[in-house]
Amino acid sequence: MMSFLVSDELSFRIPVELGYETSDPFAVRLTFHLPGDAPVTWTFGRELLVDGVVRTCGEGDVRIGPAEPETFDEVLIRLQVGGDQALFRCGAAPLIAFLDRTDRLVPLGRERALADFDTLLDQALDRILAEEQSAG
Repeated sequence: MMSFLVSDELSFRIPVELGYETSDPFAVRLTFHLPGDAPVTWTFGRELLVDGVVRTCGEGDVRIGPAEPETFDEVLIRLQVGGDQALFRCGAAPLIAFLDRTDRLVPLGRERALADFDTLLDQALDRILAEEQSAG
């Protein structure tokens, strides 16, 4: 469960699923389901999540960092597309536990040994191009 922050005054808890697959060892997936909407999945770098637990990082669409600079109890995850954004607040402990499980599957820094990076890149580019063609 994570808090979905609508504004400074309004937030509510929603189920969020974090996923990791050894077939794509560099990435993690965050899936959330807002009432009345279809589930939404974001894929971003596992290392971004690792770094974001202890310091603010990320550029562009995904930014992650401690909710309070002095403590590391909670983490903010900001997902943005154009002017639309989703902001989540969650405890650092569940994120660290998730990352620990991913590290047992594929230790950080050992992803290249497992992944055929060129094939993954080609698949990702093909997927992006297909999505753009179907949307436009």
